[in-house]
Amino acid sequence: MSSAKKLLSEAIPGEDAEPEFLDVRLKPPPRPEMSEHPPRFIIIGAGSRGSHYANAISSVSNGVVAAVAEPLKFKREALGKKHIWGDKGAGEGQSFTDWRDFLEYEQDRRRRVAAGEEGVPEGIDGAFVCVLDEMHREVVVGLGPLGLHVMCEKPLACSLEECLDMYKALRASEASRVFSIGHVLRYSPHNIMLRKLLLEDRIIGDITSVVHTEPVGWWHYTHSYVRGNWRNEKTTAPSLLTKSCHDIDLLLWLLCSPEKPGQGEPHLPETISSSGSLQFFKKSRKPAAAGAATNCLKCPLGDEGCKFSAKNIYLNPELQGLQDATLWPINVLVHDIEDYPTRSAREEVLSKVLEEDYDESMPKSEVAARNWFGRCVFESDNNVCDEQFVTITWPETTRPAKMVTFHMVAQTKKICQRFSNIYGEHGEIYADSRTIVVEDFNTGETKKFYPRVEDLGHGGGDLGLTQQFVLACDRVKNHGWEAPRAQNEFIGCTLEEVLRSHALVFAAEEARLGRKVLNWEEWWDKAVGQKLAV
Repeated sequence: MSSAKKLLSEAIPGEDAEPEFLDVRLKPPPRPEMSEHPPRFIIIGAGSRGSHYANAISSVSNGVVAAVAEPLKFKREALGKKHIWGDKGAGEGQSFTDWRDFLEYEQDRRRRVAAGEEGVPEGIDGAFVCVLDEMHREVVVGLGPLGLHVMCEKPLACSLEECLDMYKALRASEASRVFSIGHVLRYSPHNIMLRKLLLEDRIIGDITSVVHTEPVGWWHYTHSYVRGNWRNEKTTAPSLLTKSCHDIDLLLWLLCSPEKPGQGEPHLPETISSSGSLQFFKKSRKPAAAGAATNCLKCPLGDEGCKFSAKNIYLNPELQGLQDATLWPINVLVHDIEDYPTRSAREEVLSKVLEEDYDESMPKSEVAARNWFGRCVFESDNNVCDEQFVTITWPETTRPAKMVTFHMVAQTKKICQRFSNIYGEHGEIYADSRTIVVEDFNTGETKKFYPRVEDLGHGGGDLGLTQQFVLACDRVKNHGWEAPRAQNEFIGCTLEEVLRSHALVFAAEEARLGRKVLNWEEWWDKAVGQKLAV
């Protein structure tokens, strides 16, 4: 039984009474058996995502973290000490300040091995690319000469052109190397169960429509999309890509992809439309009492006058239900926050960060080059949507017609706790982050399913993706598998699916900005097909 099937079989307890453990973090899945020469990985980018994947490799996979590339010394050494060199200090080939340094080193290491030099350190089999979104293309394409297995954090890239460049580069090596994208929602026990119920068990028959919502969260949105890295599409990408490409991929996985990865033809969409805008976090919505203040620490409204106050979010994280004041999002502001031993010391260093601001005299390029976490949310340089709807329709071909509406919303109490209503010919399903409720039209019966909760990282999706990717790499390295077989059986997502889900996001943005309904086949042929044919 493959690891994916084993995970699935263990995830389905049936329609039992609601388990008491739903709000308890359960143990992660067991670590697979290690091969004699386990696959070795470099983490490129030791931020929050890189650290998550490193933790997953060390805890639930049969691979090892062997190197790290990260420009910030604190992050690089923290990850390295925890997963690679312990208290001994970095050895040869373990620590790099830039991915290019690793590329140069690895090429030279291979030359030394080919020349018969003894004592050369073992090499790297795969890379987890966790740098800023806008750097994905240069890293993935740049690593091409090494022929590594690659797991690239989502999104693939910030523009369709860059996605196509990456697709071409990756396609050239797909016969011998596996690739995965950080679409972790595919790998949570919850969504694995949901897909089985829908596609294998056909528990509600043919699907007719889906309404799926991603609630970003009122303060989470301000942290990441008003004050943070993903606030301006001129420097990154639209929020539909940076935040919700997860969800578009999930919907296509449920409604478009073949039941078995790599087998059969997809049910391709017919039309794409979208509406949305920056509705709330803009200067016209600023409270009059805030006056000309551009920084929360100088605002006359005070801490209680505005729920978006940076002081309330970062200096009083308990208000947001955060139990550890040294973890995300606090450690985004001060990377070494855990080294400050007292709350007063942490508040002092955080306040210094929050006091930083800009005015009209600062060049826009400097403003865009960094984050401003104390900035008034109504005075920032953000321009990405805080409300967006996407509608996709499918024609009746080899499968019945259906449609889906996706809603990304900022102003919610829920933070990334997605929920869906799925309607079919024999019943309907409500699914959220904890439960799946099936209503049967024929019998009037209600069935409730409670998928296993393994981890708080996307419902166990972070762990699941890492485990499956590493297993695929191990099968290719140690068990004689062809890469396409490992890609299908363990990663369960083809390179074509990765490109399709990203392309659909760009199509939706074109439809939104042009206020039009796109024909998918025509759009794909012009925007993708003709460019790939060149």
